[in-house]
Amino acid sequence: MDELMKQQGRLLEDDFFSRKDALLLEKLRELQRMEKTQKALSEVSGITNEEVLKHLVELDVHADLLATLALVPLVEVAWADGEIQEQERLVILAESTRMGMSAGSVDYVLLETWLKTPPPSHMLNAWVVYMRGLCEVLTPEERDSIKDTFLSRARKVAECVGGFLGLTSKISGSEKEVLTKLESAFKAG
Repeated sequence: MDELMKQQGRLLEDDFFSRKDALLLEKLRELQRMEKTQKALSEVSGITNEEVLKHLVELDVHADLLATLALVPLVEVAWADGEIQEQERLVILAESTRMGMSAGSVDYVLLETWLKTPPPSHMLNAWVVYMRGLCEVLTPEERDSIKDTFLSRARKVAECVGGFLGLTSKISGSEKEVLTKLESAFKAG
């Protein structure tokens, strides 16, 4: 009887550790999926803050959505004066490449369309509403990190043309209006 109990004990112990190993293996796989998703989000958005990326994964924000969200400020600033200058187009394409977009991808095709024809007039408002909603669930630090990333890219587009002999601002009045609207998406409360 003593030997039978020992065998049963080992079987229970083996079963316990087998289940424990399966749980640990699943946690490891989940961690790897999360890290892969965080890496993809970082690549398309330029966001490097690990906590922000982790929170975006938890909120189920996918790389394709974030890529599109990252393009909106660039395109809106470029179209602010009613046309896209060649230098603005080049800066936007360079930024999209830095975000990991490649020719032929869905986001790149969408971007090419927006560079030829202005996006729908409601897109900027939709972007602001979405970002405000997202910012409500982010910490102030996370919100600031995303704000800095998105707005610095938009300013780069706004500053790439304009000005006169370095004496006047390179950012036009209409571009300033768009930048102000973009920034409003990140206001707390």
